[in-house]
Amino acid sequence: MKTDTPRDLALGALIRLTRDPGFSSGILDRLFRDNPHLDDRDRALVSQLVQGVVRWRLRLDWIIGQASRFPLQKIDPPVLDILRLALYQIFFLSRIPESAAVDEAVKQAKSRYPRHVVSFVNGLLRNVCRRKDRITFPDRSADPVLYLSVYHSYPAWLVEKWFRELGEEKTDALLGAGNRTPFLTVRVNGLKTSRSNLIMRLESEGLEARPTRYSPAGVVVERLRGRVDQLQAFREGLFQVQDEAAQVASFLLAPPAGSRVLDVCAGYGGKTSHLADLMDNRGKVVALDTNRARLISLAENAKRLGIGIMHPVVADAARQVSALFRSPFDRVMVDAPCSGLGVLSRHPDGKWNRKEEDIERLAGLQSAILSRAAGALERGGRMLYVTCTVSMLENEGVVEEFLKKNRDFNLADLRVEAPPWAMDLIDERGFLRAMPHSHGTDGFFAALFRRIDN
Repeated sequence: MKTDTPRDLALGALIRLTRDPGFSSGILDRLFRDNPHLDDRDRALVSQLVQGVVRWRLRLDWIIGQASRFPLQKIDPPVLDILRLALYQIFFLSRIPESAAVDEAVKQAKSRYPRHVVSFVNGLLRNVCRRKDRITFPDRSADPVLYLSVYHSYPAWLVEKWFRELGEEKTDALLGAGNRTPFLTVRVNGLKTSRSNLIMRLESEGLEARPTRYSPAGVVVERLRGRVDQLQAFREGLFQVQDEAAQVASFLLAPPAGSRVLDVCAGYGGKTSHLADLMDNRGKVVALDTNRARLISLAENAKRLGIGIMHPVVADAARQVSALFRSPFDRVMVDAPCSGLGVLSRHPDGKWNRKEEDIERLAGLQSAILSRAAGALERGGRMLYVTCTVSMLENEGVVEEFLKKNRDFNLADLRVEAPPWAMDLIDERGFLRAMPHSHGTDGFFAALFRRIDN
């Protein structure tokens, strides 16, 4: 029985993504479940090929457009994916010979199409290989938005948006940072071990580990060949996978032990578990989310981490919050649904799945959730608004709208409130603003509110 090669599996995943756009992580998870025979090396190659093509799709299409006598719209979508896959290997994977990438693409075409299509694939790829060093991009001086869009492979509307908000130089740097393959970053579970001990444990399992630049709980992990949940340190609950900027957010809310905390839009509970850790597993952390399956995973994760104070609640934060609880909370975390433009290095599909019109819709949803959550906070309490996006409308815009409508709240200045180690992440207005190109983290924004105690 013929077994599909990693390139064939990657092509199948890309064809499914083209036919039914979504997130490649879900398709890869299903692919690996259906192909348990794959070893760690093959799994890594499949993931790299799929994520790489998704990440660089626009630049790859530009190259195809230069070499093809047909417009892209006339090329059958699976043929386009065969070409993208081959060109990604040719331009971005130096360890794979160009001839091998071309030969595999020709084989893939032969298994699906008649001879003239195979000849088209073969001719185009060999032509590109001959002209590889003469590929041209749009004229930057004439149209900098188009140039950066094609060169960095981002939709033009997003490049234009960041141009307006950040300027050309910072936009260029941000686009470049978003195309880097991110490090695996984890957060030590302080209820079970220390960061130094965790680093030693990870090194004993054959990994390289080092402290993060900012978060005192973070560890950067390298040389992981398999799945992180197969590590013994993970099974023992010694750490939680979480980006450094997300870790910083919980430190800013700083709930004391014994307090009552509400985590709105808790998701899988990365921040929820960190809040419980900071509280020394004393008090109460309510994790609210609309998705029951996510909350089940959250509860299972809490058990792994040895946390006993997390309480999941299924509810829609945009419609109801304070009416669900008898007593107000000392602290509230609002990690609102957002466009995710700060985590495109981890989720490159987000470049293509988001539309410009989504930004205004999401800002409205964020404002609704923030206002509902505010009603659950006691007088004198603190509420942290967090997003993982780089978008003024979803960040400063939501904060300003909230303060206009809620006169019993004021904005805390994180230049005064944040711990000294976080000061490089705080901007001139007192917001947390972690940026991929400046800080080497995901793109995160946070604003801290106080409810006025009359």
